[in-house]
Amino acid sequence: MSKIPFTKMHGCGNDYIYVNVAQHPIDDPVAAAIKWSDRHKGIGSDGLVLIGKSSMPEADFTMRIFNADGSEAIC
Repeated sequence: MSKIPFTKMHGCGNDYIYVNVAQHPIDDPVAAAIKWSDRHKGIGSDGLVLIGKSSMPEADFTMRIFNADGSEAIC
């Protein structure tokens, strides 16, 4: 398994793991969110936020949010 750099941020009672998927793609974000969010066996968080490159000229980045249970937040 390769190492994936991440940043963990918290505020207002929530904490999330942020990963730049433009540089470090994650094949299965659902499994990663569940495993990494585990507070006893993983990093521990409320979820996983993936920051990627945008294909639209109006946006600099994309953002996908996965909750600790693996469900993707719909915005």
